[in-house]
Amino acid sequence: MNETLAAYAARYGLRQSAARPPLRKYIQSVWARRNFIWAFASAKNISMYTDSRLGQVWQLLTPILNVSVYYLIFGVLLNTKRGVPDFIPFLVTGVFMFGFTQRSITSGSKSVGDNLSLIRALHFPRATLPLAIATVEFQQLLLSLIVLLGIVFAFGEPISVQMLMFVPVLLLQLMFNVGISMVMARLGAFNRDVSQLLPFIMRTWLYLSGVIFSLPDLLHRSHALKTHPWIGEILKANPAYVYVELSRHQLLGDYRHFVQHKLTESTTQLWIYAGAWSAVALIGGFLFFFSAEERYGRG
Repeated sequence: MNETLAAYAARYGLRQSAARPPLRKYIQSVWARRNFIWAFASAKNISMYTDSRLGQVWQLLTPILNVSVYYLIFGVLLNTKRGVPDFIPFLVTGVFMFGFTQRSITSGSKSVGDNLSLIRALHFPRATLPLAIATVEFQQLLLSLIVLLGIVFAFGEPISVQMLMFVPVLLLQLMFNVGISMVMARLGAFNRDVSQLLPFIMRTWLYLSGVIFSLPDLLHRSHALKTHPWIGEILKANPAYVYVELSRHQLLGDYRHFVQHKLTESTTQLWIYAGAWSAVALIGGFLFFFSAEERYGRG
């Protein structure tokens, strides 16, 4: 019998179980599982710290310990706090908001590879996995914001209407995180070495994103960056820096005044970058992940 498998399947009306559906139908299928995504993320959040005595307290302790280390090394020993008002709230905001993106990318790269048994056993849109991971990190951030805002208010920052603008910044960053998580999920699914390389990439990215120093202040003082302004433009277009800096402008009044009036820097460009990065990452990341839908879990 010389009949091909494809012809045999067509003759008996068989179809590929993991075939990629049309894009619109795929999006509808993902949306229909939104309750599952939130429930899956909530369960994963609870189970993440069940083996430790302090449990979910580590969600708050980890970024606080990171801030303490960065403050000691960079704020005290290297004196990057020089001239920056309210350096501790400045540093806390940077560490918390960068950590949101860092964890989303790192966890997203493992979202497919760590769930191969689930992928091979059940038929569902694979995009729900990186979406669930991004939701896990968003839930953790919401808890961390209690500490962040507590520190901001403890250092004398008054409650203001400007703080409401932190909400759209947070949503734009969430969109960016979801998109980039999907990119990393596809890359990590077919090359597990990606997750081993990511810690080095993320550490370098942190140092380039103004988390531990004020980039506007550095651009204002550095002769080298004034001589080569294109370097400064690249640094200002960095998405991690964009969301961190916008968050500081909405939460820290003294820092906002310092940048806008003393350094004469505007946030208009930051908002443009934030919207562009969010749209490009979310749409591009989703399509990039979707294009390999029928290949996940094979091999």
